[in-house]
Amino acid sequence: MTPATHRRLQLTALALMGALLTGVCRSGYITPASLTATAAAPLTPETPLPTAFLVAPDAPASSTPEASQLPQAEATATQEPPASPSPEPSATAAPPGAETPPLLYTAQSGDSLAALAARFGVDPSEIISDKELPPDGFINPGQLLVIPQRLFNTGPNARILPDSDFVYSPSAVGFDAITYANTLGGHLAAYREYLGSVGWLNGPQIVQRVALENSVNPRLLLTLLEYRGHWVLGQPQTLVETDYPMGYVEFQQRGLHSQLVWAVNQLSVGYYGWRAGTLTTLTFKDGSTLRLAPDLNAGTVALHYFFSKTMTRAQWDQAVAAQGGVADLHNVMFGDAWGRAAAVEPLFPPNLEQPPLILPFLLGQRWAYTGGPHGAWEGDGAQAALDFAPGSVESGCVKSDLWAVAAGAGVIVRSGNGVVVLDLDGDGFEQTGWVLMYLHVTTDVAPVGKWLDKSDLIGHPSCEGGRSTGTHIHIARKYNGEWLEAAGPLPFNLSGWTAVAGDAPYEGALTNGDRTIEACTCGSFATIIYREPDDP
Repeated sequence: MTPATHRRLQLTALALMGALLTGVCRSGYITPASLTATAAAPLTPETPLPTAFLVAPDAPASSTPEASQLPQAEATATQEPPASPSPEPSATAAPPGAETPPLLYTAQSGDSLAALAARFGVDPSEIISDKELPPDGFINPGQLLVIPQRLFNTGPNARILPDSDFVYSPSAVGFDAITYANTLGGHLAAYREYLGSVGWLNGPQIVQRVALENSVNPRLLLTLLEYRGHWVLGQPQTLVETDYPMGYVEFQQRGLHSQLVWAVNQLSVGYYGWRAGTLTTLTFKDGSTLRLAPDLNAGTVALHYFFSKTMTRAQWDQAVAAQGGVADLHNVMFGDAWGRAAAVEPLFPPNLEQPPLILPFLLGQRWAYTGGPHGAWEGDGAQAALDFAPGSVESGCVKSDLWAVAAGAGVIVRSGNGVVVLDLDGDGFEQTGWVLMYLHVTTDVAPVGKWLDKSDLIGHPSCEGGRSTGTHIHIARKYNGEWLEAAGPLPFNLSGWTAVAGDAPYEGALTNGDRTIEACTCGSFATIIYREPDDP
């Protein structure tokens, strides 16, 4: 059997596995019987595939691309593509006096006027529509906008990853990353690593953990591990791929967990920076820059930014190509990403509003507002979280008898190691609808499956579950798996107090009418906040 035929058989099996694990096997478990029923022909003795694979060697070519059509290892950290570097286009303005027709743009989920103006290089007042444009909130997806064309020679504008395959969205319901990776039997399945907070975990468990904590789709992390390190389908090909499977060669980031944490930070900077309009230009490792095409989607920009951190421009061109790049591998591993997206997007429906939420502590208790908008889980990416600390005569990580409470009614879908996740739509899925994530709380009174009404007890503030310099709670929101910026177009509102961003993470304020409370860890009287007696 030739290497190309072997690779084709591997990928046929992989496509079948993806269909089973994401379609037929909604529970995430796969049985030999279900695999046998799917195969069109038996394996021959010469087929050297893992025992879990059962493939059809004569499957249509459209579902089993030849190896020459698939993304290979040219974009790894140790290999340079043979092609000469691409020219470095830079965004330029239209020539003076030139009559350039405007652009017609269809609003995407999560677009805001300020972000679009930054991406297209125009003033917000120059963007027009036949429908009202909210000055601060989200623009309804699908709304047609007319935008002056000011940028030329920008980067590629092909959308290669839907937003729903970036975030831990409704399309991830039923997908079991652990079963998927273990069944493939590659290097990832055999890998083990000790994490100080939880002990020994195997490779697929680490992927699932990082995906869940950061609300990043596990399918994407598995694709990147295969594209950069060959960890999922088989074995790493170099020592660099073994130690640094996401391509970031830095001794302090050696090993799977550190590489994944680094990767989700970069991916989140790209995704949420595009959402906010703060990221418009890439800088490659050789110092060259590229203005991003303004009509990209956030999921695509996440990949653009991620690859720019470790690749030359020529490598990057290959990785983000509409054909032959990482998007092709993603679709081979997990099926049609855009087909999945069509069933669940837009992630933010028209006229999205936050449900009424209360300050997350009991009436009569005085707390301090200690942290303005900052990272939801890791420090980079969505600045979605706020911090509150209980009143205390001692500083540092001390026991508190005060209670954190449910800011809204819902069911507990995750609990443990200082984290409680409250699903407000009650369907039991963290990937769907409104979800609140509490960090640094004791979890003895909030078991998974318990229904909580608004103001029911969740746990005591603590330092559990992550880095903390003092007893407090950390709270963040997400909708359909996407973190919402605490001071973004749909700002965090708790008992009428609305979050306002500061000049840096953890700074900022809460405002309620003519009252303002500035965030500070200083414990001064000016940071004190409490629920009013008429607050439910």
